Amino acid sequence: MDDEFAEISANLERWRADDRPEDVSSRHKPFVLSMTLGALLLAALMLLSIAYGSTLIPPREVVGALARAAGLGGQAVPGPVGSIVVDLRLPRTLLAIAVGAGLGVVGALLQTVTRNDLADPFLFGLSSGAAAGAVSVITVFGDSFGIWTLPVAAFTGGILAAAIVLLLVSRVRGQGPERLILAGLAVSFMFTALTNYLVFAGDQRAAHSVLFWTMGGLGLARWDNIGLAALGAGIILAYGLWNHRRFDAFLAGESAAESLGVPVARMRRATFLIAALATAILVAVAGVIGFVGLMIPHLGRPLAGPLHRPLIAICALFGAILLLASDLLARTLLPPQELPIGIITSSLGAFFVVTLLMRKRI
Repeated sequence: MDDEFAEISANLERWRADDRPEDVSSRHKPFVLSMTLGALLLAALMLLSIAYGSTLIPPREVVGALARAAGLGGQAVPGPVGSIVVDLRLPRTLLAIAVGAGLGVVGALLQTVTRNDLADPFLFGLSSGAAAGAVSVITVFGDSFGIWTLPVAAFTGGILAAAIVLLLVSRVRGQGPERLILAGLAVSFMFTALTNYLVFAGDQRAAHSVLFWTMGGLGLARWDNIGLAALGAGIILAYGLWNHRRFDAFLAGESAAESLGVPVARMRRATFLIAALATAILVAVAGVIGFVGLMIPHLGRPLAGPLHRPLIAICALFGAILLLASDLLARTLLPPQELPIGIITSSLGAFFVVTLLMRKRI
């Protein structure tokens, strides 16, 4: 990315006056093509995600059930197919899209403000904190607040982890990205140790539920929590698009960004806090799903370029595609059992990191 940084540094003043750099048509061709093909792939994966499961539903019946639910008529579907499509599989598909899109954008913004190509929510303890909060409910405190107990506990844990990281950073001299990373790693290890202790010391009968939740899954998808996932994804998307010029300035270096009026330290803290908020919400409804935020920005940059407005759009699309495809694999590899989706994404992530290392990109 060094060549891209040099190019950005040379053209920052022009970009502040005009959002479209030179040779915009040639630059936008890969992006437009990728977004078009990605949208078609996403639509196909949505259809497959609804059709495949413990019971295979023919695509024609899926389309018919969706059309009738939307009030567009269509042929009647037999038996409970309509209920399975609309009440079970469609919410799961929409949850995968929201969580994948949100995690993809979180990873892109964290990698920008920390200048670390391996940055993602796991690196900063955000997912570990949310996991510890949820596991404490499963193994110790119990279901005290009904169906919202688990999401509230996960959200509280994620925000607590973010607060501890920011407190640690504020107590040391300087607040550069390397200090944020070190503080995040320390908090991540601390909350991981707490989670392991709770699993060991808590109700052993809940161990299977804990294991599945800490590896991620979309089995909790319901119409009443889709809005929560959409809120998490919407927060980070809106924040990234609103501040896309400031994130562009980060790519030229902290000194150049400061000279252009970007408050680097404050922007880094704000981005971390917003990322923590979005991650906590997403983890609260889908569990801990790793490596999405790490992989997606690397896949999106060659197609969208370094500027953040197209990068955020393509990261949201690619994140949704990755999580939909991973969930489809998780449900079909070992039928009738369902694998935790984190096993799929972690396997892909490990292969991806090894590939980056072999290509000497990190």
